[in-house]
Amino acid sequence: MAKSKKTTAKTPKKTASARAKAGGPAASKGASAALEGKKAPAFTLSDAEGKSVALKELIGAKSLVLYFYPRDMTPGCTVEACSFRDNLTPLKAMGANVAGISGDSSDSHARFAAKHGLNFPLLADPGNQVCRLYGVYKKKSLYGREFMGVERTTFVIDKAGVVRRVFPKVKVDGHTEEVIAALKEIG
Repeated sequence: MAKSKKTTAKTPKKTASARAKAGGPAASKGASAALEGKKAPAFTLSDAEGKSVALKELIGAKSLVLYFYPRDMTPGCTVEACSFRDNLTPLKAMGANVAGISGDSSDSHARFAAKHGLNFPLLADPGNQVCRLYGVYKKKSLYGREFMGVERTTFVIDKAGVVRRVFPKVKVDGHTEEVIAALKEIG
């Protein structure tokens, strides 16, 4: 007796933003995506001026777009930061603050912000403790070389401090528009 082959229909894979819009996790696996729907881990870091800033101060009575990026002054990170800068007015009109975090120093952040006229806080995490807390400090590879680094990731955190959306492995082109769409959905 011949065994019949079982066929299954394949559904097209959804992008992270499509999964997020559908209400599912932004990524199939990963520590950063596991934070969606949970309270954002608290932290206090130094800003570009060396002042301590806590997560609760960044949120205040607004939502927070918290983005993690690899390094100041690099092409992709500059495009991303400038896009948030250029769209800060509509983001604030939607009730959201913006803050960026990388492993760079406060001095590096000050130079980066001054060079590009950045109008939101950049926070220094030189030991990558907060990056680890949010699950964005990962093994990466470039030209066959493996190393640990920050995976470009954005978290949309509501006024109550709950992570509402996670955008892992961000592609900078069009990302700010994705964030604005997510804020509109969250309300």
